[in-house]
Amino acid sequence: MADLDDQVRDFSTVKNLDDGSDSSDRSCRKGHKSTLPLVKPLSVEMDKETGFRRSVQMCLEHIREAMLRHRWQEAADYMASYPQILEDRNGATAVLYKEVVWRICTEILHHHPRATMESCNITYERMKHSGVKLYLTICLEHCFHLLLNGQMEEAKQQLSVAESWRYGKESATQHHKVQLIQAYRSLLDYIIWCDKRRTRSKNNPFDSDHQDLHNYFRQASVHLQEILKSPGVWDPFILSYVEMLEFYGDHVEALNVLNNYALNKRFPPNPNAHVFLYQFLKRHNTPEKKLIKVLKNLHVLVPSHELMLEYSYFLLQSEKIGDSQKALGVLLEMLDFACWRSNLDVWRCLQAVVQDLRLRDDWERIVQEQMASRQDWWPVLHFTSFHAAKDSKENPQLWKVKSSLLKILCPGRTLGYSGKKR
Repeated sequence: MADLDDQVRDFSTVKNLDDGSDSSDRSCRKGHKSTLPLVKPLSVEMDKETGFRRSVQMCLEHIREAMLRHRWQEAADYMASYPQILEDRNGATAVLYKEVVWRICTEILHHHPRATMESCNITYERMKHSGVKLYLTICLEHCFHLLLNGQMEEAKQQLSVAESWRYGKESATQHHKVQLIQAYRSLLDYIIWCDKRRTRSKNNPFDSDHQDLHNYFRQASVHLQEILKSPGVWDPFILSYVEMLEFYGDHVEALNVLNNYALNKRFPPNPNAHVFLYQFLKRHNTPEKKLIKVLKNLHVLVPSHELMLEYSYFLLQSEKIGDSQKALGVLLEMLDFACWRSNLDVWRCLQAVVQDLRLRDDWERIVQEQMASRQDWWPVLHFTSFHAAKDSKENPQLWKVKSSLLKILCPGRTLGYSGKKR
């Protein structure tokens, strides 16, 4: 088999076929009207083109098969030939071919046992210049690859180069990619800021490192502020920016950022945004009334979220009429999901809510209304003989709590939790 480095040079030597590079040729052809008569292409030429495409398609199938079976050397052997597809100058498929070559090449190199950082870097660099439409995307992925291998400075340099990249009209059409690259560059500034903060805490907090630390904060915050103005899911960027703001005591701005991220209607629904807001408010001893409001919004998005247990405790402790009934609904919705089926804390909280409701005259009606749509499937989910035997053996306390709730939640049913514990 050929040496891997030779194969890398083969399958990463992509000709500099800029997207739309043959536009000048087409314009020349438009300006010059041929005097030669038009004839139909020879069937031999058509067969040749069809045969070429058939060959590269078969090559791609062999590559796919080798990759699925993790035969990376075999995939590399075939990949040395597949980039011939880039000779096809069909404008409609040129970018697609280039992306396929890029992604397969990098996937093989990431898994090949003899691949080196040098071979990966060579491939990334050559792929960047195979067409301007993919340049920024490949730069960003190259940065991720460098970060995974601990080369932070090199990764930051890649993003700096990509940030200053310009190519005619492509610069305008790829505005969002440039914005994303700027955001990731700011994220690297944040990581450096974290490292310097740890170093600074061990030494004199008033030395020259303080100004250096603040400079990285300013560099990071510039683009983080900008990207957070665009609708999207920006969880790591939000957390980084809020941590820096909290460090410098700007809690008002941090709260504004989190509120906007969670409540701005232009942003897509994101449970994490409400979790971040809740955690921030809790860190700063916010009154329970505001915490409940945040958890209420989270409940709408993810009724099975682990914070719903905390939401139930707040409602149970509330003196507001009707909150115990809300807590009952929240807990039953949690237990609708199998992941909470054996959670003792959830069942205990449900037991406490039921006990609190029983102080009301209409408690039976409230429980029956909540359980009406669940009677057909809840017993099978929670109260079978199998569950009873399992809980009796593995978690006797859970068995006891569920036994006390059986007649209330599922009246008139003789199930595995009735009678004495086995």
